[in-house]
Amino acid sequence: MAMKPALTLRLGQQLRMTPQLQQAIRLLQLSTFDLQQEIQEALDSNPMLEELNPEDEETGDETTSLDAPDETANASDTSTDTDDKNGDDDSSRDESALPPDPEFDGEAIPDTSEQITSENISDELPVDSVWEDVYEESFLPTSYSSPDENDDNYIDTRNSEAISIQSHLMEQINLLHLTDSDKYIAISIVDGLDSEGVLTIPLEDILEAAPEELELEIDEVLAVLHLIQHLDPVGIAARDLKECLLIQLRNMPDDTSWRDEAILVVDQHIKSLANRDYTHVSRKTRLKESELKEVISLIQSLNPRPGNNIATSNTEYVDPDVIVAKQNERWVVELNPKSAPRIRVNFEYSSLIKRSDDSIDNSYLKNQLQEARWFIKSLQQRNDTLLRVSTKIVEYQRGFLEYGEQAMKPLVLHDIAKAVGLHESTISRVTTQKYMHTPAGVFELKYFFSSHVSTHAGGEVSSTAIRALIKKLVAEENPRKPLSDSKIATMLSDQDIDVARRTIAKYRETLMIPPSNERKQLI
Repeated sequence: MAMKPALTLRLGQQLRMTPQLQQAIRLLQLSTFDLQQEIQEALDSNPMLEELNPEDEETGDETTSLDAPDETANASDTSTDTDDKNGDDDSSRDESALPPDPEFDGEAIPDTSEQITSENISDELPVDSVWEDVYEESFLPTSYSSPDENDDNYIDTRNSEAISIQSHLMEQINLLHLTDSDKYIAISIVDGLDSEGVLTIPLEDILEAAPEELELEIDEVLAVLHLIQHLDPVGIAARDLKECLLIQLRNMPDDTSWRDEAILVVDQHIKSLANRDYTHVSRKTRLKESELKEVISLIQSLNPRPGNNIATSNTEYVDPDVIVAKQNERWVVELNPKSAPRIRVNFEYSSLIKRSDDSIDNSYLKNQLQEARWFIKSLQQRNDTLLRVSTKIVEYQRGFLEYGEQAMKPLVLHDIAKAVGLHESTISRVTTQKYMHTPAGVFELKYFFSSHVSTHAGGEVSSTAIRALIKKLVAEENPRKPLSDSKIATMLSDQDIDVARRTIAKYRETLMIPPSNERKQLI
């Protein structure tokens, strides 16, 4: 078969992501904190964008780019589109004779709020979600307050460096005026602490690694170790749990009730105590049950990991993207206006553009104006999608808002995607690192999605609801005879919930609930 060049005509479809679509997807998956940084970078780089000042809000300025447009704005925007088509052909037309352009004049770009109407929401669920109320301040529940309203040093606290165990101890060691050899030992001990304040290196290693000119001995290392163990917090740098508890007990006043008995129990019977073998401990120590209960209470008041009291990482603050509140017996879903600045097109710079001018400066302003329009529309699409998805989540999980975790319904991404007419990947982006403030607390949107477990009657129960039931059963159990996983499975089966024992064990571990033998207590 001979090869030769030829011209062929093919008809096909190809999906391409435009820059506008890429920007919209990227903004959609950003968290609130990352979105604020992205908006700030856009404000710094694009002169056509400006942030709405509080003074504009007080004067009733409704030209923000993220407010809901009224009918007048929609009409003017329609006329603008028609004018843009004919503007290039009739370049001699006087600029003053052109109809008003909302975007050039710094007014709002129409959003897609018409997609969120009462027709899209089930009549059985009284959920209000209207775009006009998105940026009103009055809907915020009394239990919610932004950190910057109550803390003048919010930014400083957020960006401050965390205090580590090592820095906390070194501040105290520097005040002790130790000799060079003792200070070397102290620094070596502090460097050998883990995140919980436990000494993880043997004292012999510190002795072997010391310079020969210091001529250290093991007794000196022990003396410095005992000194550090009595710094704040007491019990730090202990080599095991037993030593940590004994240091704290011996540091108590001599007249402390049950101090000596607690030292005896920890020193000689800590393994039996850990195994909840109270009968053995009572027989060996000759303590009555009521007395052993007091001793155990004193031991439980100690801190087995003193290093946990010292912050080791920066505190992460969460600003909710969506706020849900009950007003007049109806659940109202609103976007948090504090999660992102309110921006618009700068009127002064947009008025400098001359449509018939092809100069470099004018072209630059046109390009910046177009990028500003794309950015604002992408923000509107993000807010619109977030509001639609949150509204549907509240519609599905109204029982959770009314009665708590036990009323949580099974929900997957496909259910919400089908309800709002979006792809599952879009729902995944919307619900990742996005938070909802409810009367029950702040939850990530992912929290409301869970798998299901079948019931004997053919229904379905959410795994979140099952975990809530397990937590409730454990909280109400007899401390002398804790419920085993098999017993919990049987009790759930009596409620028509078919859950295997291994599933109960898995859910119990996710709830950080120890097994039954470790939950046994004295009454």
